[in-house]
Amino acid sequence: MTTTHFGYQSVDEAEKAKHVRGVFDSVAPKYDLMNDLMSGGLHRAWKAYTVMVANLREGHQVLDIAGGTGDLSMAFSKKVGKTGRVVHTDINEAMLRTGRDRLLDAGIALPTLVCDAEKLPFPSNHFDVVSVAFGLRNMTHKDVALAEMNRVLKPGGKLLVLEFSKVAPPLEKIYDWYSFKVLPKLGKLVAGDDSSYRYLAESIRMHPGQEELKALMKASGFGHVDYHNLTGGLVALHAGIKC
Repeated sequence: MTTTHFGYQSVDEAEKAKHVRGVFDSVAPKYDLMNDLMSGGLHRAWKAYTVMVANLREGHQVLDIAGGTGDLSMAFSKKVGKTGRVVHTDINEAMLRTGRDRLLDAGIALPTLVCDAEKLPFPSNHFDVVSVAFGLRNMTHKDVALAEMNRVLKPGGKLLVLEFSKVAPPLEKIYDWYSFKVLPKLGKLVAGDDSSYRYLAESIRMHPGQEELKALMKASGFGHVDYHNLTGGLVALHAGIKC
Protein backbone atom coordinates (compact mmCIF):
# COMPACT_ATOMS: atom_id res chain seq x y z
CA MET A 1 0.00 0.00 0.00
CA THR A 2 1.31 3.46 -0.97
CA THR A 3 0.47 6.09 1.64
CA THR A 4 0.12 9.86 1.56
CA HIS A 5 -0.77 12.51 4.11
CA PHE A 6 -4.27 13.56 5.05
CA GLY A 7 -3.50 16.39 7.42
CA TYR A 8 -1.14 14.79 9.94
CA GLN A 9 -2.50 11.28 9.29
CA SER A 10 -1.09 8.75 6.82
CA VAL A 11 -3.73 7.22 4.56
CA ASP A 12 -3.78 4.96 1.52
CA GLU A 13 -3.17 7.13 -1.59
CA ALA A 14 -6.27 5.67 -3.21
CA GLU A 15 -8.38 6.74 -0.22
CA LYS A 16 -7.24 10.37 0.16
CA ALA A 17 -9.73 11.82 -2.34
CA LYS A 18 -12.55 10.11 -0.44
CA HIS A 19 -11.38 11.61 2.87
CA VAL A 20 -11.08 15.09 1.34
CA ARG A 21 -14.53 14.71 -0.23
CA GLY A 22 -15.95 13.95 3.20
CA VAL A 23 -14.45 17.15 4.61
CA PHE A 24 -15.93 19.34 1.90
CA ASP A 25 -19.30 17.57 1.90
CA SER A 26 -19.45 18.55 5.56
CA VAL A 27 -18.36 22.19 5.21
CA ALA A 28 -20.12 23.11 1.94
CA PRO A 29 -23.32 24.60 3.47
CA LYS A 30 -21.37 27.02 5.69
CA TYR A 31 -18.26 27.41 3.54
CA ASP A 32 -18.68 31.07 2.57
CA LEU A 33 -19.68 32.16 6.07
CA MET A 34 -16.71 30.30 7.58
CA ASN A 35 -14.33 31.86 5.03
CA ASP A 36 -15.44 35.32 6.12
CA LEU A 37 -15.13 34.45 9.81
CA MET A 38 -11.80 32.61 9.54
CA SER A 39 -10.06 35.29 7.49
CA GLY A 40 -11.85 38.37 8.80
CA GLY A 41 -13.03 38.91 5.22
CA LEU A 42 -9.45 38.95 3.89
CA HIS A 43 -10.16 36.08 1.48
CA ARG A 44 -12.13 38.57 -0.63
CA ALA A 45 -9.06 40.81 -0.99
CA TRP A 46 -6.83 37.80 -1.81
CA LYS A 47 -9.24 36.72 -4.55
CA ALA A 48 -9.59 40.28 -5.89
CA TYR A 49 -5.80 40.44 -6.19
CA THR A 50 -5.83 37.11 -8.06
CA VAL A 51 -8.39 38.50 -10.53
CA MET A 52 -6.18 41.57 -11.06
CA VAL A 53 -3.07 39.43 -11.72
CA ALA A 54 -5.08 37.24 -14.14
CA ASN A 55 -5.35 40.35 -16.37
CA LEU A 56 -8.25 38.84 -18.30
CA ARG A 57 -9.60 40.30 -21.51
CA GLU A 58 -12.79 39.96 -23.51
CA GLY A 59 -12.90 36.54 -25.19
CA HIS A 60 -10.47 34.75 -22.90
CA GLN A 61 -11.00 31.09 -22.02
CA VAL A 62 -10.61 30.38 -18.29
CA LEU A 63 -10.61 27.17 -16.23
CA ASP A 64 -11.40 27.55 -12.52
CA ILE A 65 -10.23 24.37 -10.75
CA ALA A 66 -11.50 23.66 -7.22
CA GLY A 67 -13.89 26.50 -7.99
CA GLY A 68 -16.16 25.53 -5.10
CA THR A 69 -18.72 28.17 -4.25
CA GLY A 70 -17.81 30.22 -7.30
CA ASP A 71 -16.11 33.43 -6.07
CA LEU A 72 -13.42 33.45 -8.73
CA SER A 73 -15.65 32.04 -11.49
CA MET A 74 -18.09 34.88 -10.89
CA ALA A 75 -15.36 37.54 -10.97
CA PHE A 76 -13.68 36.02 -14.03
CA SER A 77 -16.96 35.82 -15.96
CA LYS A 78 -17.40 39.58 -15.66
CA LYS A 79 -13.96 40.09 -17.23
CA VAL A 80 -14.17 37.73 -20.21
CA GLY A 81 -17.52 39.04 -21.43
CA LYS A 82 -19.98 37.33 -23.76
CA THR A 83 -17.31 36.11 -26.16
CA GLY A 84 -15.23 34.47 -23.43
CA ARG A 85 -15.92 31.44 -21.28
CA VAL A 86 -15.23 30.41 -17.71
CA VAL A 87 -15.48 26.71 -16.85
CA HIS A 88 -16.34 26.16 -13.17
CA THR A 89 -15.06 22.82 -11.84
CA ASP A 90 -14.53 21.00 -8.56
CA ILE A 91 -13.96 17.38 -7.55
CA ASN A 92 -16.57 17.80 -4.81
CA GLU A 93 -20.18 17.71 -6.00
CA ALA A 94 -21.62 19.35 -2.86
CA MET A 95 -19.30 22.35 -3.18
CA LEU A 96 -19.93 22.59 -6.92
CA ARG A 97 -23.70 22.47 -6.47
CA THR A 98 -23.52 25.25 -3.88
CA GLY A 99 -21.42 27.34 -6.26
CA ARG A 100 -23.61 26.66 -9.28
CA ASP A 101 -26.74 27.72 -7.38
CA ARG A 102 -24.99 30.86 -6.15
CA LEU A 103 -23.90 31.76 -9.68
CA LEU A 104 -27.39 31.17 -11.07
CA ASP A 105 -28.88 33.33 -8.30
CA ALA A 106 -26.56 36.10 -9.54
CA GLY A 107 -27.78 35.57 -13.11
CA ILE A 108 -24.56 33.88 -14.26
CA ALA A 109 -24.77 30.55 -16.11
CA LEU A 110 -21.40 28.86 -16.61
CA PRO A 111 -20.34 25.38 -17.71
CA THR A 112 -20.06 23.54 -14.39
CA LEU A 113 -18.68 20.04 -14.00
CA VAL A 114 -17.26 17.64 -11.46
CA CYS A 115 -13.71 16.71 -12.45
CA ASP A 116 -10.41 15.56 -10.99
CA ALA A 117 -7.54 18.02 -11.50
CA GLU A 118 -5.19 15.08 -12.01
CA LYS A 119 -7.22 13.95 -15.06
CA LEU A 120 -8.63 17.09 -16.69
CA PRO A 121 -11.22 16.30 -19.40
CA PHE A 122 -10.15 19.17 -21.67
CA PRO A 123 -8.04 19.39 -24.83
CA SER A 124 -4.42 20.49 -24.72
CA ASN A 125 -3.48 24.13 -25.40
CA HIS A 126 -7.02 25.37 -24.81
CA PHE A 127 -7.20 27.89 -21.93
CA ASP A 128 -5.68 31.35 -21.55
CA VAL A 129 -5.80 31.20 -17.75
CA VAL A 130 -6.16 28.34 -15.26
CA SER A 131 -6.77 29.10 -11.59
CA VAL A 132 -6.83 26.97 -8.45
CA ALA A 133 -7.65 28.73 -5.18
CA PHE A 134 -7.25 26.88 -1.88
CA GLY A 135 -7.45 23.52 -3.62
CA LEU A 136 -3.96 22.40 -4.57
CA ARG A 137 -3.00 21.37 -1.04
CA ASN A 138 -5.85 18.81 -1.02
CA MET A 139 -4.66 17.05 -4.19
CA THR A 140 -2.93 13.69 -3.79
CA HIS A 141 -0.38 14.07 -6.60
CA LYS A 142 0.31 17.80 -6.89
CA ASP A 143 2.93 17.25 -9.59
CA VAL A 144 0.44 15.34 -11.76
CA ALA A 145 -2.23 18.02 -11.26
CA LEU A 146 0.19 20.84 -12.12
CA ALA A 147 1.34 18.99 -15.25
CA GLU A 148 -2.31 18.64 -16.31
CA MET A 149 -2.89 22.37 -15.74
CA ASN A 150 0.15 23.05 -17.89
CA ARG A 151 -1.15 20.74 -20.62
CA VAL A 152 -4.53 22.46 -20.99
CA LEU A 153 -3.02 25.97 -21.08
CA LYS A 154 -2.18 27.64 -24.36
CA PRO A 155 1.51 28.47 -24.87
CA GLY A 156 2.04 31.72 -22.98
CA GLY A 157 -1.01 30.96 -20.83
CA LYS A 158 -1.01 31.64 -17.11
CA LEU A 159 -1.59 29.41 -14.10
CA LEU A 160 -2.62 31.12 -10.85
CA VAL A 161 -2.30 29.14 -7.61
CA LEU A 162 -3.77 30.94 -4.58
CA GLU A 163 -3.01 28.92 -1.47
CA PHE A 164 -2.16 29.10 2.21
CA SER A 165 1.61 29.15 2.56
CA LYS A 166 4.48 29.57 5.02
CA VAL A 167 3.73 32.53 7.26
CA ALA A 168 6.47 35.02 8.23
CA PRO A 169 8.39 33.87 11.36
CA PRO A 170 7.15 36.68 13.68
CA LEU A 171 3.57 35.51 13.07
CA GLU A 172 4.16 31.77 13.54
CA LYS A 173 3.24 31.43 17.23
CA ILE A 174 -0.01 33.41 17.09
CA TYR A 175 -0.93 31.73 13.78
CA ASP A 176 -0.40 28.26 15.28
CA TRP A 177 -2.47 29.21 18.34
CA TYR A 178 -5.28 30.50 16.14
CA SER A 179 -5.13 27.50 13.77
CA PHE A 180 -5.20 24.74 16.37
CA LYS A 181 -7.06 26.34 19.29
CA VAL A 182 -9.51 28.85 17.80
CA LEU A 183 -10.29 27.51 14.32
CA PRO A 184 -11.67 24.07 15.35
CA LYS A 185 -13.86 25.72 18.02
CA LEU A 186 -15.16 28.21 15.45
CA GLY A 187 -15.92 25.33 13.10
CA LYS A 188 -17.78 23.48 15.84
CA LEU A 189 -19.79 26.56 16.80
CA VAL A 190 -20.74 27.74 13.30
CA ALA A 191 -20.65 24.61 11.12
CA GLY A 192 -21.08 21.90 13.77
CA ASP A 193 -17.78 20.38 12.64
CA ASP A 194 -14.46 20.78 14.44
CA SER A 195 -12.58 17.89 12.80
CA SER A 196 -12.81 19.30 9.26
CA TYR A 197 -11.32 22.59 10.41
CA ARG A 198 -8.59 20.78 12.31
CA TYR A 199 -7.79 19.01 9.02
CA LEU A 200 -7.69 22.43 7.33
CA ALA A 201 -5.01 23.65 9.76
CA GLU A 202 -3.00 20.42 9.39
CA SER A 203 -3.24 20.38 5.58
CA ILE A 204 -1.78 23.90 5.44
CA ARG A 205 1.30 22.75 7.40
CA MET A 206 1.80 19.80 5.05
CA HIS A 207 1.59 21.94 1.89
CA PRO A 208 4.83 23.05 0.17
CA GLY A 209 6.05 26.52 1.13
CA GLN A 210 6.58 29.36 -1.33
CA GLU A 211 9.93 28.28 -2.75
CA GLU A 212 9.04 24.57 -2.79
CA LEU A 213 5.85 25.23 -4.74
CA LYS A 214 7.71 27.50 -7.15
CA ALA A 215 10.19 24.68 -7.81
CA LEU A 216 7.37 22.16 -8.21
CA MET A 217 5.64 24.37 -10.79
CA LYS A 218 8.88 24.77 -12.73
CA ALA A 219 9.40 21.00 -12.67
CA SER A 220 5.85 20.61 -14.02
CA GLY A 221 6.68 22.57 -17.17
CA PHE A 222 6.20 26.25 -16.31
CA GLY A 223 9.02 28.34 -17.73
CA HIS A 224 8.57 31.38 -15.52
CA VAL A 225 7.11 31.33 -11.99
CA ASP A 226 6.72 34.21 -9.54
CA TYR A 227 4.94 34.36 -6.22
CA HIS A 228 3.40 37.19 -4.25
CA ASN A 229 3.13 36.91 -0.46
CA LEU A 230 -0.15 38.21 0.91
CA THR A 231 -0.86 39.02 4.57
CA GLY A 232 2.63 38.18 5.77
CA GLY A 233 2.87 34.93 3.82
CA LEU A 234 -0.33 33.56 5.33
CA VAL A 235 -1.34 33.17 1.70
CA ALA A 236 0.76 33.24 -1.47
CA LEU A 237 -0.30 33.70 -5.07
CA HIS A 238 1.96 31.78 -7.46
CA ALA A 239 1.80 32.75 -11.14
CA GLY A 240 3.32 30.43 -13.72
CA ILE A 241 3.64 31.00 -17.47
CA LYS A 242 3.56 28.06 -19.89
CA CYS A 243 6.47 28.05 -22.33
